[in-house]
Amino acid sequence: MSLNRVTLIGNLGRDPELRHTTSGTPVANLSVATTERIKEGNEWKDHTEWHKVVAWGGQAEMAGEMLRKGSRVYIEGPLRSSDWTDKDGIKHYKTEVKAARLIPLGQAQRMESREEPETPEELTDDDIPF
Repeated sequence: MSLNRVTLIGNLGRDPELRHTTSGTPVANLSVATTERIKEGNEWKDHTEWHKVVAWGGQAEMAGEMLRKGSRVYIEGPLRSSDWTDKDGIKHYKTEVKAARLIPLGQAQRMESREEPETPEELTDDDIPF
């Protein structure tokens, strides 16, 4: 038995890139940053890792409508790798998370209740439904 599942909580580095396939299926490409504190000697430093994420269908449309650069998101899904050779014969590799679940964290309460919060400070990590 094996398991291929990635879980990320991070922030978008740019607005989602929403497009549609020739058959009309929505696809959104996201760039998500996660940051951890690492101790180097006597100092703590932030280390940021960038992740490529692809969302399809309704999740892609939601990402295009609701998310912007800086948005905090929860993403869960399998890791996918691919490779291709360009017209110059150079081989390229890509690894990305295929979003099976995508939840905008700063908007969790609004998504559930469909009501606008009075102030953004009302939303906290305690509002996250997991």
